[in-house]
Amino acid sequence: MAAATRRAGASAELGGFGGLFDLKATGFRDPILVAGTDGVGTKLLVAQAVGRHDTIGIDLVAMSANDVVVQGATPLFFLDYFATGSLDVGVAAEVVAGIAAGCREAECALIGGETAEMPGMYGPGHYDLAGFCVGAVERGDILPRADVAEGDVVLGLASSGLHSNGYSLARRVVETKRLCYDAPSGFAPGRTLGEALLVPTRLYVKSCLGALRSGTGLKALAHITGGGLVENIPRVLPEGLGVRLDATAWQLPPIFLWLAEAGPVAPAELARTFNCGIGMIAVVAPAAAERIAAAFSAAGERVMRIGSVVRVKGETPRVVIDGWETAWRV
Repeated sequence: MAAATRRAGASAELGGFGGLFDLKATGFRDPILVAGTDGVGTKLLVAQAVGRHDTIGIDLVAMSANDVVVQGATPLFFLDYFATGSLDVGVAAEVVAGIAAGCREAECALIGGETAEMPGMYGPGHYDLAGFCVGAVERGDILPRADVAEGDVVLGLASSGLHSNGYSLARRVVETKRLCYDAPSGFAPGRTLGEALLVPTRLYVKSCLGALRSGTGLKALAHITGGGLVENIPRVLPEGLGVRLDATAWQLPPIFLWLAEAGPVAPAELARTFNCGIGMIAVVAPAAAERIAAAFSAAGERVMRIGSVVRVKGETPRVVIDGWETAWRV
């Protein structure tokens, strides 16, 4: 499975004490390395409760590779850490299959990792995961750019679901309502609740790199992870700038409407905890918005114009979402 992720610069052969990567073979002229690490949080507990382990590895890759690409970097290689009390080879193989699938989609090589057995640390059937992604970007192409300005357009790329954040709250809803993971979801036709919650995180690597190569005008990208829309977008904005979003510009996916009703979860909490259907945002120059949106669409993304960059002062929130009180209520 690791061999199937081979790319320029990596042989993807495992077994050594360290994974080797030849940066020169990738063709970069003046590269800056960009590294990211993440896990998949308590989504692991859902996978373990359902007994399905073939997609959680995709989540693992996506959480780090999506973070790397928002700096403008091309993911190059990935390493994983799998820890458990007693190794179940079949489960581990399913997890690694998902990791390899994610690496192939992100076009980065799986060059190594660690499998740790720690009796007493984890209960029967439990395991933990961490992932590490390294990419590179030419020195002059690092994002976010310094020229993000008032009036720039905010584009939103649709998510595939909860991705890998907010599962402590989602699991709490399941437990409070005494729901079963093997029961019909009620909001995703043909899927059980467990299957709906395990839809893997969308990988935005190819589409973001394609948009960057389509021409100038893409100034910043933000991966919407823990902290939701409210906390992630300001991370790529200069001081004194915020965004104003229009919640009516996109439809809140059924899984979030279900959480809002079953929780109940208030709109403000949805925006602070979940991606709310927007897994990645792009800040673009107004003149380039149509072209960049078309590039994302051509790469298979569902892209929506959801707001604009505004000037903020003092204690003014840096993310204001208009219309959420009505658009996000059931």
